[in-house]
Amino acid sequence: MFKPLFKAAIAGSILFASITSAAEFTLKLGHPANEDNIWHKAALKFKQAAEEKSEGRISVLVYPSEQLGKEMDVINSIQLGTADMTITGESLQNWAPKAALMAVPYAFTNSDQLRSAVEGDVGREISEQITERAGLVPLAWFERGARHLTSNRPVRTPDELDGLKLRVPNVPLFVKTWENLGAKPIPMAFSEVFTSLQQNTIDGQENPLSLINSASFFEVQKYVNLTGHVRSWIYVVIGQDKLNSMPDDLQKIVWDAAGEMQTYEHGLFAADEQQLADTLKSKGMEFIEVDTDAFRSKARAAVLESLTPEQIELFEKI
Repeated sequence: MFKPLFKAAIAGSILFASITSAAEFTLKLGHPANEDNIWHKAALKFKQAAEEKSEGRISVLVYPSEQLGKEMDVINSIQLGTADMTITGESLQNWAPKAALMAVPYAFTNSDQLRSAVEGDVGREISEQITERAGLVPLAWFERGARHLTSNRPVRTPDELDGLKLRVPNVPLFVKTWENLGAKPIPMAFSEVFTSLQQNTIDGQENPLSLINSASFFEVQKYVNLTGHVRSWIYVVIGQDKLNSMPDDLQKIVWDAAGEMQTYEHGLFAADEQQLADTLKSKGMEFIEVDTDAFRSKARAAVLESLTPEQIELFEKI
């Protein structure tokens, strides 16, 4: 009586094997975001589009939450040929110095300006250097949430920072910029920030709305000061060797699927930013408009001191 079930199982196994073997190319895409993040949803959109457009000749395996390793590990794996795609940003300056411009304080003041740069000569220069020096081809770009300052007193101008003890990532450019603005920047691991705010070891921190919300900073901070001091983007990249190993028709499908992914993610991003702002307001945080021109003007000297001549040339183009 087990024969029909056994035959069905065999048939299913054969069907699965035939589908798997039908893929001429498998793309392993590893990224740092969790499954609820819009980056992961965009990656799944790419998978769907690539597999459908290629009629199964391309298979995309998506690994969220650093399953293939941290950002630098996955980049190294792509260069070694053991992974194929990832989502990465200014870390690429380790190979391509121009990639540092992907996250420079006050390089961009709004999303439209950022888009013009990424899709114009600035983005072309950065992506070409990434391909030339890192062996990675940027297929699509996502805007990242602007970084804003949180505190327990409103800050509208640099003068109102007045020695505010501010946690910053251990990035020399960020430290120097906040020093010039009048704060007392304290490099600190992100995992220590909540407790330090709770214990008044620090007075504020700066991060995108997504991290302000997910880290529950609304429990220990009252104000979101809309400094927007870093507006940046991130690339979805593929190994150049992997892409070049594919026939022209499949390469075109990869690019087309990446275009669909980018459009899809951009729509999610806009809605996500508004939802995050509404959520933080509902949890008691007050949003403060700041004198952006004053912040930008005072930060400029620190930025120029920290960039190389090559990077300054690109900064001036922005």
